[in-house]
Amino acid sequence: MMRYPMDRLHEEVAYLAYYFHWPYDQVMSLEHHERRRWVEQVAKINLERNAQNEALTGG
Repeated sequence: MMRYPMDRLHEEVAYLAYYFHWPYDQVMSLEHHERRRWVEQVAKINLERNAQNEALTGG
């Protein structure tokens, strides 16, 4: 069985803590698949917002 890379785990924790202001313990208590799903959803929101901003600013 392979372990999840620690650097990737730290990136996910930082990402969710930054965007949701969730404490470390709360993010770490999520199961792997649930944490990944949250990361994917935040990334999707960011991509959509960036595209909207670029359309509005012409950049």
